[in-house]
Amino acid sequence: MNFKKVGVLGSGIMGSGIAEVVAAAGVQVIVRSRSQASADALLDALTASLSRQVERAKRSADDAATIRERVSVTTHLSDLADCDLVIESVVEDQSVKLALFGELDRVVAPGAILATNTSTLSVLELAMATSRPEQVCGVHFFNPAPVMSVVEVVRPLCASDQTIASVSEFITRCGKEVVEVKDQAGFIVNALLFPYLNNAVRLLEQEVASLEGIDLAMKGGCGFPMGPFELLDLVGLDTSVAILDALHAEFAEPNLAPRPLLRHMVSAGNLGRKSGLGFYNYRR
Repeated sequence: MNFKKVGVLGSGIMGSGIAEVVAAAGVQVIVRSRSQASADALLDALTASLSRQVERAKRSADDAATIRERVSVTTHLSDLADCDLVIESVVEDQSVKLALFGELDRVVAPGAILATNTSTLSVLELAMATSRPEQVCGVHFFNPAPVMSVVEVVRPLCASDQTIASVSEFITRCGKEVVEVKDQAGFIVNALLFPYLNNAVRLLEQEVASLEGIDLAMKGGCGFPMGPFELLDLVGLDTSVAILDALHAEFAEPNLAPRPLLRHMVSAGNLGRKSGLGFYNYRR
């Protein structure tokens, strides 16, 4: 299937990153945002990202301008009607996504594929909210999407071979490596990553070391590019709690229950980089 126009739902960091990746592959992209202000902010973020690449000699100015021209924004779901592929990347809340997939199914052309960028939630449940479950799959990009090289393509039980093949081919066209995974909470990366992050918070709660010390130990001792608290702040503490909740609900392992400190920080609005304050202070 030749995807000529791709819709992206969600104008946050992931939505902006996915739009950039798709546009850089030579495909027209339309991003649907809930408000004009957030839509404008996405275009500003995209422009800034492309400008940084030009400054670092990673793209020519002409190439950056062409990519920017391929991306448009809207606040109306109906503007995605003629897309060949729609990638949902909104808040990690199953009820919100279920309602959205029901709406998408009514709006988007019957032959189009609907995909979710969920990092943990059931793709099968989203597929069954539509009249085209065989045309629904997961495409889990990692943050930042333009930089990270791998995408998990998630196959729910209902997805056809053609859907998975078409999406995998497209992701490869976007310059990413595809790893096909079963529709199970956490897939590969988050199923391995978030127990580690949760245990890092447990060590901090037990005062085994400072958060700076834990981050330094994991970077210097394991060769990780970021420490666990730096990574939690990048992912977002609210998103991290949602992922851990989903993992705990599926596997019922005590180690997967979000640590109390994580929940308390989310309740206080300290969500990480996106709020300016998390385990580290980004307001300085």
